[in-house]
Amino acid sequence: MLDGSRGVGAEGGVAVRGEAVNQTHTRLRMPVERAFARLKHWRLFRKARCSPNRLTSMVQVVLTLEQQR
Repeated sequence: MLDGSRGVGAEGGVAVRGEAVNQTHTRLRMPVERAFARLKHWRLFRKARCSPNRLTSMVQVVLTLEQQR
């Protein structure tokens, strides 16, 4: 018998796997979200007038510094 709230049957096999995938996705996404939040606090990037290649290396430096905090 199908249970509409769980997805598939009483055990909820597909729904449980979906929850596991969501948890893994969330765990991987959290550091990236935090990194972008920290980059927004660094005002260096607001009016940068240099090449995008240079900005890429600056972003790497900032994220490395933030990770070491």
